[in-house]
Amino acid sequence: MAGFRFLLGGADLEMAEIRSLLDRHAADRVEDRRLAWGATLSAYRTELLAALAAGETPVAIELPDDLPPGLFDRDRMRVVDHHGERAGADKPTSIEQVFALLGLPAAEWTRWLALVAANDRAHVAGMLAAGASAGEIAAVRAADRRAQGVTEADEAEAVRAIAARRQDGGLTVVETVSHTSSAIADRMMPALGGPGYRRLLVAMPEKVAVFADGEAIRALGESYPDSWWGGDLPAAGYWGMTLPAVRRGELGALVSRLR
Repeated sequence: MAGFRFLLGGADLEMAEIRSLLDRHAADRVEDRRLAWGATLSAYRTELLAALAAGETPVAIELPDDLPPGLFDRDRMRVVDHHGERAGADKPTSIEQVFALLGLPAAEWTRWLALVAANDRAHVAGMLAAGASAGEIAAVRAADRRAQGVTEADEAEAVRAIAARRQDGGLTVVETVSHTSSAIADRMMPALGGPGYRRLLVAMPEKVAVFADGEAIRALGESYPDSWWGGDLPAAGYWGMTLPAVRRGELGALVSRLR
């Protein structure tokens, strides 16, 4: 690990557990701006350039590179991620990648970390495949929502929004005033007492999220280059995109192609 400078991305349970690992094994090599999910590399421009000047190797963890192409040599940076082209059932999650970079012994890979990785790769389905109990699944999902900053108000709004959901062919559409889809996606899962869905679209004030089969996720990722996606691909996954008011008309197009 000597020479690494870890730059932490947006908050969720996996990032919190990555921070915990780094606090124990590389506490003096962590930069954490406590960013929200969706953060980009430019948030660490100063720290990254300082690390390079000091001869260190920056490790960008779930931070899409939005810095100018000629600013620095990308070969001098490590990228840790499990989204977009790096997503997939056969790809290591970000916490697994950091664990390997730290060179930690297998004995430190706990049941909790295994469930965190399974959750990050494939949500509830991933934890079920790992043999998780109903209690373990509920605990991991609740911890993930807390880490993402989901509030009690968001939880209550999820209940309301799901009750008002509508069905359009094979697509379930949930519209919410919250700025997060986590509580809704969780409460729709049968393993957590929800009604289930084939494809789920959650429309928020400024973005949209889709939870669906891998074919649908791949098609959306190819059609919208500024979107993000991940999950247990190619079987299933999630996709999201910001949706400014001037483009709200695209929501109808998304519903049409997913129904």
